[in-house]
Order: sequence, then structure tokens, then C-alpha cells
Amino acid sequence: MSMDVDVVVVGAGGCGLTAAIAAAEASASVALLEKLDRAGGNTFVSTGSIPAAGTRYQRAAGIDDDPDRMTADLLRQSGPHDAEPLVRLLAEQSASLVEWLVEKHRVDLRIITDYRHVGHSVPRLHAPPDRRGESLMWDLLAAARRLDVEVVTGNPVTELIVEDGRVCGVRVGGHRADSYELRSSTVVLAANGFGRNAELLRRFAPDIAGGNYLGAEGSTGEALTWCLELGADTGNMGAYQGYAAVAYPHGSITSWTTVEMGGILLDPRGRRIGDESVGYSGFTGSVAARGDQGFVVFDTRVRDYVAAHEPEFVELVKMKGVLEADSPAAVARFIGADEAEVTVALRSYEEAARQGRPDDVGRSEFGMAPLTPPYCVVRAIPALFHTQGGVRVTDSAQVLRTDGTPVPGLYAGGGVTTGLSGAHGAAGYSSGNGLLSAIGLGRIAGRAAATTATTRGTTPSHA
Repeated sequence: MSMDVDVVVVGAGGCGLTAAIAAAEASASVALLEKLDRAGGNTFVSTGSIPAAGTRYQRAAGIDDDPDRMTADLLRQSGPHDAEPLVRLLAEQSASLVEWLVEKHRVDLRIITDYRHVGHSVPRLHAPPDRRGESLMWDLLAAARRLDVEVVTGNPVTELIVEDGRVCGVRVGGHRADSYELRSSTVVLAANGFGRNAELLRRFAPDIAGGNYLGAEGSTGEALTWCLELGADTGNMGAYQGYAAVAYPHGSITSWTTVEMGGILLDPRGRRIGDESVGYSGFTGSVAARGDQGFVVFDTRVRDYVAAHEPEFVELVKMKGVLEADSPAAVARFIGADEAEVTVALRSYEEAARQGRPDDVGRSEFGMAPLTPPYCVVRAIPALFHTQGGVRVTDSAQVLRTDGTPVPGLYAGGGVTTGLSGAHGAAGYSSGNGLLSAIGLGRIAGRAAATTATTRGTTPSHA
């Protein structure tokens, strides 16, 4: 059977671009299809941070780390779940992944050393200098272009072509007049999760169904549906990554660095919501339970520190999403809460930070606290960013059926696959889990798909 191309990659986010780069690097011909008018996915709206253990960049910064420690950290945060072997595999490959991106493909990633992120016992996140996923995407797009990989946008895949039980291409465009078939030896699904599909959320993650959604527009779950139709097994379907503090009504995240460096969250009554050190994802449900709105409170020292490192936060400041308050009373007026409640919340937190003891909600890491006036306040809402459940895959990223056998010709990564963040809810998410799965499995899937194509000895009829 003639082939149009060796490998079709569906979805041009971080996972799809990495898969295409890895496949093209292995001398496979690649077609990278994106249904929307531009590449991006959840990588574009992330901080671009990839966790990796034992990189030369960590060693240069004096950070002692290894895959065993990273695996233990991630599993401690997540608890038991369906993808524990995948956690270890990706931790073991994480250093070579980041070094491959930086040194072979000119992706600008730098170790963040000024603080530890949620779920990590040492600094191990590697991010663009501006800590924006958009910058990571531009670097991946440039790397793909250097390998003559063209990103074909506005071409929605609507169906997998399956013959004799093997996936051998895709149908593009559905019932459009310009629809077509693209035959291939292998297909890599990198089309993200189902955070924007209300029906699938109600079915698999009802806890977050109906909540605010602020992830990528294209996370509509069709790739998961195709896999289910082929009898694919799934795991961790009730897990998701939330974000506890999306600035309202501005729509951009209130950098959780503000919290890690000493900020707290108050509810609409001016009371502490809980221990914020559980992380931006794990804290999502706590905010939702207090009226679906919170108020991030820090001080101008924290504001200036974060602004010096994160351009997206600077934009929020410029949009007047960060307001100054010269006293607890002024904070209370902004919230619309009782002054006494706000004063008690701030004073008890600041006293615990001064004394270096756990505070009233159990928080024991205070960053730059105690806070000192003038304070800064951001009105924020919790939101779903992306689902963390999906299809189970082999260690070569091949999609598995419920009977444990792989689907011939079909590979997957990122949000399509079983995530690393626990079996249920948002508390198991460690910073960077989404990109570790996307970029890590993208490289594995692209290499494996290219190897399968060349091993089968098919010859594309045209690219």
C-alpha cells in the first residue's frame, strides 16, 4: 500500500512539534496537522517550564538531583495512580530531553534557581527566560522549520483510517469540499485533552464540569474519542490541572510565584482559605468551595520581585489587575469584607512568619513574608486548565487496548494520554507535569513512530 508520508502528527502544540522534530530528525517524512489557525495548544498558554533531574544546568548551579529523587517527588505529590511507570520513565529521560532541546535544537531553556516549585524538593524546572510558553513554542516552531517540517494549520483531522486493525492515516476536513485522506505508516496523536468538551467532562471528571475553563481552545477531546472507538484503555480520567488564581476579569493567571514568595489567599469574607503551599492546582477546589472567588494578597516587595522575572505578570500590573492597599482596612474595602476579619488573617499569618512556626492553616514556608504594607491585592477565580486523564501507552508511547495489546500504527502523547498527576482531582499536580508529559512523550512517540515507519519499509508516494 502506498503512503503519502511516513508519520502524521495530529496537533501542533508542544507535544506535536516535539514529535515532529524527533521523527524528522530520524529521517522520516512528517505531516504535522493543526485544526486551528495557528499552532499553540496548552503549551502556548503555559509558563513553558519543563522539569528535569540531573541536567548539566542544575550541576552548574550546584543543584544535586537525579531521576530517583524526581520520581519520588512526583509520586509523593500525586499519590498512587495508573501511570506510575510512566513517571519513572519520563524522569529518567528528562535530563537528556532538556539537553537535547537546548543543545541540538536551540530551544532557550534555563534552570530556575530562585525558588522551588510545587511538588519539587529541589529546583528542577527549565523554562524560557521570560517564563512564557509562547516563547517555548516559537523555539520549537523554528526547530521544526530547520528540519523542513511544515505545520499545516486550519486542517482538522476528523477520523483515523484503520485497515486490518492497523491505523494507516487520517481523514482531514470531514464533509468539507476540500476534505482529503492522508495515508501514513504511523500516526501520533498530540491533540491535547478534553477540558473544552462538556460532555466528556461530565462523563469522566464531573467534579470540574461546569467550572471556569481557561485552557487551550482546541482541547475538545476528539483524539480520546477515536482511541476509545479502537478499544483503548484509559487511566486517571478524573484528574486535572487547575489554577486557583486567575485574575478576574483580566483572564491572565496571577503568577503563583506571588504566593510561593509569601502571598496568601483570602475568601470573600476576608478569611484565610487554607494552606496555599499545596500548590496552584491543588488549591483550586479550596477556592471554589469558598464562593468561587478569592483574593491574592502579597506586598509590593513580592510584586516587584515577580515583575522583575515574569513579563506576563508585568502585563497584569499594567492592566491594573494588581491594586495597592496601604493597610488591612484598605484590603478589606477592596474585598468588601469586614476589616476585623482581614486584620486577624493578615496579622496571624505575619506573626507566624516572623516566628518561623506553622501558621493557623498549617503553612510553614513563607517566602519573603512577613508581609509589610503597602499590600497588593488581586481579585481571582479558580479555573480548569487541562485534563490529566487519557489513554494508556507503552514505554514507546504506543496506544494500549484494554486487553493490554498495542494498537498497531498509533502513538500518543501529552494531554491525550494518562497523566502524571494522580488518579482524581487537582491536588496531585506538580509544576511542569503537563509539559513533562507533552514534550517527553512527544519525543518518545516521534522517534518510535519514525522507527516503525522505516522498519516496515514503506515508501511515501509524496510528501
